[in-house]
Amino acid sequence: MKKLFSNIKGDAFGGITAGIVALPLALAFGVSSGLGPTAGLYGAIFISFFAALFGGTNTQISGPTAPMTAVSMIVIAGIVAANDGDPKKALPAILTVFLLAGLMQIGLGAIGLGKYIKYIPYPVVSGFMTAIGVIILITQILPSIGYYPKEDEAFVEKFRPRAEEVILDNILKEERKEGILVLENIAVTMERGSKITENDILRESETLAKNEASGVIGALKVMPRAVTKLIEELKNPAEYSFLKNKEGDPIKKKSLWLEVILALGAIFIIYGFKRITKAVPSTLVALVVMSGIAFAFNLNYQTIDQITGNFPKPNLEIITEFSFGTITPYIFTALTLALLGAIDSLLTSVVADNMTKTKHKPNKELVGQGIGNSIAAIFGGIPGAGATIRTVVNINSGGKTKLSGMIAGVLLLIILLGLGPVASKIPAAVLAGILVTVGIGVMDYKGLRAIPSLPKDIKLGPLRLSSEVLIMLIVLGLSTFWDLIYAVGIGLVIASLMFMKKIGDITAKGSDIKTLREEAWEDEIDFPENLKEEVFIKHIKGPLFFGSTSEIQALAKQLPDTARTVIIRMGRMQYVDQSGLYTLEDILVDLKSADRKVLFVNIPKQPRYMMERIDIIPDLIPEEDCYDNFEDCLQWIKANVEDTV
Repeated sequence: MKKLFSNIKGDAFGGITAGIVALPLALAFGVSSGLGPTAGLYGAIFISFFAALFGGTNTQISGPTAPMTAVSMIVIAGIVAANDGDPKKALPAILTVFLLAGLMQIGLGAIGLGKYIKYIPYPVVSGFMTAIGVIILITQILPSIGYYPKEDEAFVEKFRPRAEEVILDNILKEERKEGILVLENIAVTMERGSKITENDILRESETLAKNEASGVIGALKVMPRAVTKLIEELKNPAEYSFLKNKEGDPIKKKSLWLEVILALGAIFIIYGFKRITKAVPSTLVALVVMSGIAFAFNLNYQTIDQITGNFPKPNLEIITEFSFGTITPYIFTALTLALLGAIDSLLTSVVADNMTKTKHKPNKELVGQGIGNSIAAIFGGIPGAGATIRTVVNINSGGKTKLSGMIAGVLLLIILLGLGPVASKIPAAVLAGILVTVGIGVMDYKGLRAIPSLPKDIKLGPLRLSSEVLIMLIVLGLSTFWDLIYAVGIGLVIASLMFMKKIGDITAKGSDIKTLREEAWEDEIDFPENLKEEVFIKHIKGPLFFGSTSEIQALAKQLPDTARTVIIRMGRMQYVDQSGLYTLEDILVDLKSADRKVLFVNIPKQPRYMMERIDIIPDLIPEEDCYDNFEDCLQWIKANVEDTV
């Protein structure tokens, strides 16, 4: 406790500065996720406070991040679609998945998996991060130009027939649950159908239109309509107006070009203000300046969802409406969120370590992040992770202990309670502009720049490609146009297979089967000349695993007929897996059947343990035939092997 308050002044300034930086991003990520700006603020408040309190990195500032928001957006859209497009109905299931992800993070930390996160291949991370940037950029184009599919009457009208089908199907589903047979009780169905109003059909049509335009592919589908709307406004400017009247009502149609100007203004300020000073967060300046202009001049702009400014309340529906069937399809998604949050947080922890010359505790950090995400889910917040920019700002502003992260969370809570109604006036296009800069910044330019220079080590038909680049592009393409979660899984599988092939090739190349005359280690130079035909020495160099067994399998077949004794030197075989172990056993059985004597030299600890478990030692190779060094083995050869050639 004493250590927590050892740097109050620095932590206060660091936490306040980091909280100010977090504010516009929390609002933007909340809007982008689909749950609204309040959910973004709730996530920033609870994750920042509790991840700092229980985490293992003193200076870490946590909250919603671009990667976590991108995956959350997919979860939210999928569950909302499964609940007839009703976000309120879907909310308990959404928050349950987020809670499950937080609990998984706690589990990852509790069982000590924090130190293994670093083994995820760089090309997978690079492709994923670049895909996050591409997804954010493409999906934010529509709000940046003020086009919202559910407001496009002609577009919404196209979904009217399908909306009627969906509503009728929902009635039939309800009747099946109630045990009502449609044919026998057709009057009940007709009565319920007669209660369907035009507003019901319109709401369902708007939901279907919004779903059609969601995601990267959906945004690209409706992009031509949005551009057409912009062109129409240029052709008929008299029908549109930037302004509202004194009463706050629109004078004419809402101008899409106003939204474009607001978004571009935010982008210009974010990049331009950094050239003037970095002492004040440019995203906050963009938010305040552009929102102030829009509000002061009574512009006719699209606002974000209402922020109530009430104290957060727990969503008890997570418990009361919990259903395994609802979240079962999202178990893997929750695990992906947990792993992604772990990677994001621990990478930021490494950055913090380098800046503060300290050492974070990875497993404790995962537990802290899990607690933060779990509590945020209970109160309706979106998940998050350690945020690099906010952490750097905290450190540079004087933050040194966990108190700084807790202060950042408290500051955001105060802003929520005191300025919630004011924040509700923020233009949606300004937040979209902020997210565009986030999308540009989150891409992995280091990996992209390296594409031309990486060695082309694989061949696909007539093309020679770099395996690293191929993995990155596969993850990038699948993440952008299909599914972030499956893309990472596929990328990991391909990266693992390629890695194992490379190691197998290297091992096989370095472990060619050669006679003593062709290959001799330094301690074999003085081997008796008259016994070189009677003794065959096999060097196993590198791990013996399933990717490297094919070469050694040929050993028994390629031995010279004169070689009745085989020495297998294992000093450089530090590892053997189950495939390699049973391959070795088969070879030894064949050699024994051919009445050849086999001697082992310098068996490392792990291979010996494995061979003892399945009784290769001592059943096939007695203990007396296992030598700690080549000199002792050579003495036995000189005493027991005769020159027969």
